Amino acid sequence: MMPFAASASTMSWSMLRSRKVKEYLSGRGGLQSTGLAYTGPVAWFRRRTRPRPASHHVAPRSEAVAVARVELADLAPAPERFLGQTAYLTIVLFENLGRAVTTAPTTDAKTRLTHAASELLAMHQELVGLLREHHDDPTAQMDPFRLPLDDFQRRTKGADWHEILVTCYLTNGFLLDFFAGLAAGLPRDLADRAAEILQRDKGEEVLVGELRLAIEENPRVASRLAMWGRRLIGDTMLVARSAIEQHGTAADAAAVDERVDPVFTELIAAHTRRMDALGLTA
Repeated sequence: MMPFAASASTMSWSMLRSRKVKEYLSGRGGLQSTGLAYTGPVAWFRRRTRPRPASHHVAPRSEAVAVARVELADLAPAPERFLGQTAYLTIVLFENLGRAVTTAPTTDAKTRLTHAASELLAMHQELVGLLREHHDDPTAQMDPFRLPLDDFQRRTKGADWHEILVTCYLTNGFLLDFFAGLAAGLPRDLADRAAEILQRDKGEEVLVGELRLAIEENPRVASRLAMWGRRLIGDTMLVARSAIEQHGTAADAAAVDERVDPVFTELIAAHTRRMDALGLTA
């Protein structure tokens, strides 16, 4: 797996100069600068009877979405590009949850995660339906995003079931928040429909419940999962930033980065709240 530090180094310099982003990546906002991946053995502790996770409240994502809608309204890509990227992204997110189902240690966990995965699959199908309204070949519009998003998936897939769950929980929330806000820049009718799809429940309560239970059963996994959660943020931010990449002068790029800065500030804050919901240090 490519170290976080290597992938994060590809961010634009103006983006890295952002105070909030720089603090987060340097460690003061949570991420340690080593970029080291956990490589030790993974201990699995299972009880004979594993209680079903209780329902947990997950903070709404409206704040990050609202900031993105305001700041990015005129930076959205063409509808075909937006829908092509989000349609393929939801394939990746669905596949991640599929891996969580495959590696889940109990039948109950498999059942609950399968329902969450089915919601993402439905989201993908509806986005493809919107794409088909604008282009007669949806696959051709998704293809340009296949390699970069597959690479993102490889770098963030996680080493075991616990890390896979953290990946699903944190990357789904961050990216779907971002794209729901970016949808505001699409033509009005399409904007409303796309945002509604992207803001639906994605099984966050299921993921939080399973992760909390895993940490309660084996508290020693918490520090490793906290490190993994912090490592995910850089690659996830790059996916979001790629959606609004503008071609033009250096001044144009700097202006775009200045607009994007408050969006990433709020998205990072939402990421921190998700980590807090697990009792992990962001």
